[in-house]
Amino acid sequence: MSQVLVLIADPARAPLSFELVRALERALAGSSRWLAPEQAVEILSPLTAEEIRARATPLLADLPLDVAVLPAAGRRKRLLVADMDSTMITVECLDELADYVGCKAEVAAITRAAMNGEIDYRESLRRRVALLEGLPERVIEEVIAERIRATPGAQTLVATMRAQGAKTALVSSGFRQFTRHVAALLGFDEERGNRLIIEDGRLTGRVAEPILDASAKLATLEELLAREGLPAEAALAVGDGANDLPMLLRAGLGVAFRAHPRVRARAPVNIVHGDLRALLFLQGIPEAEHRSA
Repeated sequence: MSQVLVLIADPARAPLSFELVRALERALAGSSRWLAPEQAVEILSPLTAEEIRARATPLLADLPLDVAVLPAAGRRKRLLVADMDSTMITVECLDELADYVGCKAEVAAITRAAMNGEIDYRESLRRRVALLEGLPERVIEEVIAERIRATPGAQTLVATMRAQGAKTALVSSGFRQFTRHVAALLGFDEERGNRLIIEDGRLTGRVAEPILDASAKLATLEELLAREGLPAEAALAVGDGANDLPMLLRAGLGVAFRAHPRVRARAPVNIVHGDLRALLFLQGIPEAEHRSA
């Protein structure tokens, strides 16, 4: 089976060069196709994935590039399952809420430990939410209006996947109070998340059970595949935290996006330099086919 080497760069920092691509073509006995000038290219090769990595690594050295070796067949996916916080948006919503009660640093430290798989996610969520007890509900709307921003490439990713006929789902261990907004902002078909318990216009410091954690994210992926009648190979999953790993490992294409160290160490594909359009390049979808809305 033919393999494809995909290279993705941040063109503003270190654009891809034609000289590098030509050298890789020779080393891999392959042919190239540019997906976006100076930003993304794929090289089709008859070699095995192991041979491609062995021959390409000396040429790539420590260049600031995202590199993936993927089967040439079946690259375009029919289901997108995406994490929300620090993936489809640039912030952690819970950390931003904590800023309003003066404990953002404490909550952010717990978030980092949970996302890196150092502590149990469910217990970490309960601990963080408890610190928000008494916070006025209106603060949620303030965070949405003032702090939530789409990650570069997020809207293009979702719009292009939908234009290609794929189903899209935002599946977050964050909160429905935010996932509803983000799903509408980015154009997802559906969204799932946890729920903050609110009484008399204030956060109670409790989260509704059962908590949507790593196992629940995986179960949601399986549910969506079964509903759509798709094999796991047809799914693309993306996230940044340890609670995303099970679904990343199950999907046909699992991508850790600017992820925590322990997640990067285990994820099938890592994106560090590119924006979320990189997920389209990994599927062989050129810039000319990208949609903005």
